[in-house]
Amino acid sequence: MSSTSFDLLEAPAPRVVLFDWHATLADTMDAMYYALDEVIPKLAELGLIDQLVSPGQSKTPEDAKLVAYVREHGALHPKIKAQRKISRTDVFELLFGDNEEAKKIAHQEFDRCYERRFGPVKPMEKGARSRIEALHGQGIRLGVLSNRARRFMAHEIYTIDGTGWQDLFDVIVCGDDVPRRKPFPDLIEKALTDLREPVDARCWYVGDSTADVTAGKRAGVTTLFYNGAAWKPEWIAKIFPGTPKFPHRPDGVVADLKELAALVEAARRRN
Repeated sequence: MSSTSFDLLEAPAPRVVLFDWHATLADTMDAMYYALDEVIPKLAELGLIDQLVSPGQSKTPEDAKLVAYVREHGALHPKIKAQRKISRTDVFELLFGDNEEAKKIAHQEFDRCYERRFGPVKPMEKGARSRIEALHGQGIRLGVLSNRARRFMAHEIYTIDGTGWQDLFDVIVCGDDVPRRKPFPDLIEKALTDLREPVDARCWYVGDSTADVTAGKRAGVTTLFYNGAAWKPEWIAKIFPGTPKFPHRPDGVVADLKELAALVEAARRRN
């Protein structure tokens, strides 16, 4: 089990499973990084360079180096772009911290740039559709969430895999449907409100970013980190330190949808 750094999940069996979309179910990393390549050099003209987090305020030394590189070069470090493992939400979180107005401006500019880049979308995993269908077949209600605008999400969910996955989900919530994007809990809360389901541990939320984990824990649902990027346990422990400043840690870690299905089955046996 890939949850080496965390206690094994002991949550109740889910009534609802909500998924992050990008880099959890759908692979759109190329378009995302092309858009980030346009946004980051514009930070100065957007008035955001002076809004970058101050030295000493970053979560990890690696985050501090990334911020310093952006401040000096007006670009993401080539290593970050080559790895393509960090979501745009996490990029903006580590660049701007708690500065919500700066992040709002950055997300708006990202949407403008992404509009010229988005299009092709493929599943993160081979056989993902059948695994999602299997969850639905167990009577679990399913939803998908995205910080991106609905106009992008609508295209992607109707075209992924060539046939689309719109029939797999009972609810879809996007960044422009709520007042605040992740890491705030608004998307999760709206999805559960739309489903008329309570906000509790019998909702499982699965996402690939620190913002996903923070949103899930703030909402009060069972929260799983999807480690599709194959981060080592030591790095996962570092990005979820459990400190007073950065308290949010996932309830479990899964490497893929097969591991998620195993956790669901184990929870159903316990219940």
